[in-house]
Amino acid sequence: MSRRCELTGKGALVGHTVSHSNIKTKRRFLPNLVNVTLQSEALGRSVRLRISANALKSVDHRGGLDAFLLKARDGELSPRALLLKRQVSKKVTAAPAAS
Repeated sequence: MSRRCELTGKGALVGHTVSHSNIKTKRRFLPNLVNVTLQSEALGRSVRLRISANALKSVDHRGGLDAFLLKARDGELSPRALLLKRQVSKKVTAAPAAS
């Protein structure tokens, strides 16, 4: 399981731990990933994703998973999230035409 957010693409960074004597040792800065279940209004089902806590705040701020996916760039999304985005956009474009 990779340490990468499925929605924002945020991954591990590399840096140094600097001691008092200024000795630098390599270390990794890992993203704060959480397993969450989000509701998709357009699809009418829940979706399990492994996303960063920052992405969870962004999803909440944008008004839900569907709104986040429609606004997100394709390059940032994981293949699974990209598939979800296509499904959501298909449902959203078909819904106004049906009513």
